[in-house]
Amino acid sequence: MHERITPLPTSLYEQDETAWLEQTARLVEQRRFGEIDHEHLKEYLCDMALRDKREVFSRLRTLLVHLLKFQYQPERRSKSWQRTIIVQRSDLEQLLQSATLRQHAEEVLGQAYKKAIKVVAAETGLAEEAFPSECFMSLEEVLASGS
Repeated sequence: MHERITPLPTSLYEQDETAWLEQTARLVEQRRFGEIDHEHLKEYLCDMALRDKREVFSRLRTLLVHLLKFQYQPERRSKSWQRTIIVQRSDLEQLLQSATLRQHAEEVLGQAYKKAIKVVAAETGLAEEAFPSECFMSLEEVLASGS
């Protein structure tokens, strides 16, 4: 017998997202699809996909910043930079197991590189023109171990 689940008030999504998620998961488990808050579920799922894409972009930018600093300021290389490169590569490897997110990474690599140049220039004092204007590495090279 199914446990009694009270219908989802439209406002539960706004009031307590975790409670809304748990209740929605129970409704799906019990195949009670007619009781699901479909509009908010669609919104939530789209937001999750967008969040994942933003995370890929952010991690790519951060990784590129440190790879550029590592390459263009060898005298200032630090364990902190190495750690950041290792962590970002590892976290991106996990995210990019998704074919959709890997494709997204390929698509935004050039944009992430341009943003990275601005950050590196600001942090190092090097002119933006000191760096190639287009990303000179493929996604596989950016993700490859060995700085």
